[in-house]
Amino acid sequence: MKKLFSLLIFTTIFSCGDTKEKFTIKSKRSKDFSVFQVLDEKGNLIKELDTSKYIICFDEDKVGYFSIFGIANESGWIAIDSQEKQLFKVYNTSYGEQSPDYLIDGKIRIVDEDGKIGFANNKGEVIIKPQFEDVTYFHKGKAIIGKTCKKVQWKLQEEFNHSDCQHYSIECKEYGYIDDKGKIMLLGNYTFEEIAKKINWKSQYE
Repeated sequence: MKKLFSLLIFTTIFSCGDTKEKFTIKSKRSKDFSVFQVLDEKGNLIKELDTSKYIICFDEDKVGYFSIFGIANESGWIAIDSQEKQLFKVYNTSYGEQSPDYLIDGKIRIVDEDGKIGFANNKGEVIIKPQFEDVTYFHKGKAIIGKTCKKVQWKLQEEFNHSDCQHYSIECKEYGYIDDKGKIMLLGNYTFEEIAKKINWKSQYE
């Protein structure tokens, strides 16, 4: 009887601690602004978000464990759960335009306050803490990393001096790769292309 009672207590505690739920974001137009609604999988309203906080929802109408928003008066992107808890900042994939990362191979790139990059999974859990200067998304369990990196402005923009719309590439002195646990498998005096060929990493645009 004591064993059964203990099991019931353990089950109750475990169930209460697991609060993750899938949801979707819908927007509806009010008089002067849009209101973001958090809905469960059956379409029931969980809550309405404070419109003054959010500029845009990147993944509206998609069902998942987190949703990505642009924040008013701030740069970058954040992920929130169904209760509006901020989970992490989302990596922006392109210097010079707003382009948040998204789930590829069940992982999304995240950033910390210092700009270091890591990964979270599809449930919004941080699985590789931010630590890399530059890192690609995963392809077949491997991602390319860069060390001692710098931004290089596109030459076309240097010629025309488009100060209002600047785009950059990232160039690093060292390249290598990590496995899906974040372990560095190789890092050294290699080019990006050499590492990509070595691990058979493919761009999603190829």
